[in-house]
Amino acid sequence: MRLELTGRHVTITPAIRKAVERRLARMERMLQDHIVSVQVVIGRLKSRHQVEMTLHARGEHFFHGAATGRDLAAALGGAAEKLEHQVQKLKSKWTERKRQGVSPARADSLVLALERPTPRTVAARRSADGDVRIIRTRRYAVKPMSVDEAALEVGANDGAFIVFRNAFTDTVNVLFRRPDGNLGLIEPEA
Repeated sequence: MRLELTGRHVTITPAIRKAVERRLARMERMLQDHIVSVQVVIGRLKSRHQVEMTLHARGEHFFHGAATGRDLAAALGGAAEKLEHQVQKLKSKWTERKRQGVSPARADSLVLALERPTPRTVAARRSADGDVRIIRTRRYAVKPMSVDEAALEVGANDGAFIVFRNAFTDTVNVLFRRPDGNLGLIEPEA
């Protein structure tokens, strides 16, 4: 983090610099070192102190806080509180975005991983009370075709499967690639 301190009718002493850095330390922890730079302008007008703080965070986020007070500590505290409020708002947006579901672009790549469950993925889908959750991944039309046509559609994809309506028996069947490389056919009993 780059810190620029400017004094207008005030000399910047090491004590003032330390007080500013202490106020910014909390925001730096909240943003997890995403702060690029901070500009602080400290001014004095008659008996009032004025502090303006501009914070630049990664991702082109700019925050501004200004406050006046009878002493420098009050003005610095007021400006820092305004910045902290804005930083907290950004931080909550970041955490809310993480809680949302998977993006549609990434969902397609995850479908292949969910089609063939391994003991690890089944364990990962267990809820807190130990029950296995069923996660619907996609829907598609069940086409009428023969077993040979379905085998051609499964192709050489590892872990691929197809649900189809058998053209000869008019029942819904599932054709899948087995771990040994052969194709498996699931037919319902009549």
